[in-house]
Amino acid sequence: MSAFAAAVGALFADPNIGRDAIYIADGGAPVLVRVVARRADVVSDFGDARLWSETTRVDLRVAEVTNPRAGDRIEIDGDAFLIQGEPVRDRERLVWTVDLRPA
Repeated sequence: MSAFAAAVGALFADPNIGRDAIYIADGGAPVLVRVVARRADVVSDFGDARLWSETTRVDLRVAEVTNPRAGDRIEIDGDAFLIQGEPVRDRERLVWTVDLRPA
């Protein structure tokens, strides 16, 4: 295990950063996973206008979720979300970042 992989594991395991969630692949069985929430707002340019939108993004470990896809479900503290768009993997291939929308 690389030092970076160990650091990622420690971040997800930290109770102040990582949270328990349930991941359900489209048509699959529920799986308990750890997520790191990123609830940042996004400012996008659209022509001459700038649009602000609330976003919900989470990081998932590749070791726990090997192939997330749009339409898969994630439940965090009783709130249900669906993955939208294409998940993005980090450079080290250890973490997926997914955009969520309320289910």
